[in-house]
Amino acid sequence: MTFKRPESVLVVLYNEHAQVLVMQRDDDPDFWQSVTGTLEPSEVPLQTAYREVAEETGVILDPTLQQIKDCRLTNQYTIRKTWLYRYPVDTKYNFEYVFAAQIPADAQIRLTEHTAYLWLDKTAAIEKVWSSTNADAIARFVPEVST
Repeated sequence: MTFKRPESVLVVLYNEHAQVLVMQRDDDPDFWQSVTGTLEPSEVPLQTAYREVAEETGVILDPTLQQIKDCRLTNQYTIRKTWLYRYPVDTKYNFEYVFAAQIPADAQIRLTEHTAYLWLDKTAAIEKVWSSTNADAIARFVPEVST
């Protein structure tokens, strides 16, 4: 088994109506989240952000047209006990790099790792997501009225 790198990205996607895309994990029906994913060995966080958005939603963002914004925030959190087996022995913490991007409300979402998705207003999205770092990123980086 190849262990995961304890570094990941969180990509908050929102549309022109300031609605936030949240997705339900397929392994935990109470766990709703934005796009997330582990950095591969040769990747830097921004590369992971583009890859994970494409993998989890089917939305391909072109850096020259729809840039993912580096929010310049890194969170550290304790890895859930049920997921510790995925990481090297004695790994307890993950470092999460935060990004945000606006995508069209009519973007065709194709789920691959989640069972459902919702477009929610900012307040509802903050209340729906499982992790506090996800809620904080939505609060801080989703505009009240998108530009």
